[in-house]
Amino acid sequence: MPRSVATTHKVDLPELLEFVRRRHSFVLTTLRADGRPQMSPVSGGVDPEGRLVISTYPGRAKTRNAERDPRVSVCVLSDDFGGAWVQVDGDAEVLHMPEATEPMVDYFRSIAGEHPDWDEYREAMRVQNKSLIRITPTRWGPIATGGFPADVAARLDG
Repeated sequence: MPRSVATTHKVDLPELLEFVRRRHSFVLTTLRADGRPQMSPVSGGVDPEGRLVISTYPGRAKTRNAERDPRVSVCVLSDDFGGAWVQVDGDAEVLHMPEATEPMVDYFRSIAGEHPDWDEYREAMRVQNKSLIRITPTRWGPIATGGFPADVAARLDG
């Protein structure tokens, strides 16, 4: 059976955002006070301004870390674990209620489309005291897939 060959594809910002819009499984990396990474598996989307958006709560480590140091990274994964992925580095902004209310609507739309009752949704976000992390991409790697380097795959298959 042929081996899968690792791939990388460099993309510009519009291509990156199109890739991310179709995927909602992220791993967010923030920095703890001691400088070590703190990783959180999260659901995310892309807002109308091209920022990656993640719903959270005020007291979570990722929220506190992003407020203290806005340098964050996100690994965007495909639904299939062996599928394409990309790392996006950026600057985070944290919004809390009530400022987060309308951006939470954009977050929901980016993941699930239209809600049947936006007033109900807004109230639920207020009651839950949700926060939103918005990340402006500043750097990103190529879109990649895992596998063997091409020369190794050829030797194994040959």
